[in-house]
Amino acid sequence: MSGRSINSVFYADAYHPIQAGSIDGTDTAPHDNAVYRALLCSSAGLYDPFGDPKAIGDPYCTIFVGRLSHLTTEDTLRKAMSKYGKVKNLRLVRHIVTGASRGYAFVEFETEREMRRAYKDGQHSYIDDSEIIVDYNRQQLMPGWIPRRLGGGLGGRKESGQLRFGGRERPFRAPLQTIPYDDLKRLGIPPPPEGRYMSHYEVPSPPRRKRSSRDKEESSHRRSSIDKEAEESSNIRSYRDKEEHYGERHSVEKEEHRHKGSSMDRSERSHRRISPERGGYHHKRSSLDREEHYEKRSPVDMEEPSHKKLRDREERTHKRSSRDREEGSRKRHKHGSSSDKRRKEDA
Repeated sequence: MSGRSINSVFYADAYHPIQAGSIDGTDTAPHDNAVYRALLCSSAGLYDPFGDPKAIGDPYCTIFVGRLSHLTTEDTLRKAMSKYGKVKNLRLVRHIVTGASRGYAFVEFETEREMRRAYKDGQHSYIDDSEIIVDYNRQQLMPGWIPRRLGGGLGGRKESGQLRFGGRERPFRAPLQTIPYDDLKRLGIPPPPEGRYMSHYEVPSPPRRKRSSRDKEESSHRRSSIDKEAEESSNIRSYRDKEEHYGERHSVEKEEHRHKGSSMDRSERSHRRISPERGGYHHKRSSLDREEHYEKRSPVDMEEPSHKKLRDREERTHKRSSRDREEGSRKRHKHGSSSDKRRKEDA
């Protein structure tokens, strides 16, 4: 046997008194009188799980709450269970003579989802300083169920000496010895699920509601109709969004066009109204600016010749220099001729 099998457990899907009294689910004979009494009740059919008039409501939406404090009331339990979902019905089991609490109750929720949430999260929580246990409604959902008062049930305390295995609180342990398949088959006891054991920390799933073909068809039809409605609503929403978008865009463009046209008209009117006045004003302003400019000019600027004056001055200077050169050349020529005459005379 592997180490994994030693530390593994499994849970009972159907109730058998002899198997419930075995720690590994392989016993073939009752080991105490309570198990024997439960076996007789099961064989003779003395217990009807659906015959209890107080057991009302949907069993698939109902949980069993055990190990409650005897001081816990219906209001306290309802307040504690309301955090898992909306409580539809609650029954705190009391003593038929004294009226005192028996320490367990049945709580019905509105939906299976809320019931499964309470089944998963409510285990080992505290109510009035008492650690509670939570299980599904095995009275109506577990085949072959026998209650504790008839020697059956599940769980229990070691002090009582009547431990019952296979439930959520005390699961079956993986068998260490050889499994007697023939004897178990003869007694109608389901054998341990070899190769399909679970960890002790895994949460066993409660039974789900079996749906008929009609329910499946109705659910599929309902789902398809819901999908169609959702698709139609999404199409309508998208169409409305498009219309609103285009409408807003058209209105914005229209407003911009109107604003632009009105601004252009205003500018044209103002230009037509102001242009004659503005022309005279600009003409006066330009003449005044020119006068001020000439007045502000310095004397040096006023004395500066224009471009034409400069060109005339350059031409006069050039003529004067050319005349001076001609006169100088003529003088040199005369002086040379006079010196030649003197030489001839001397000779």
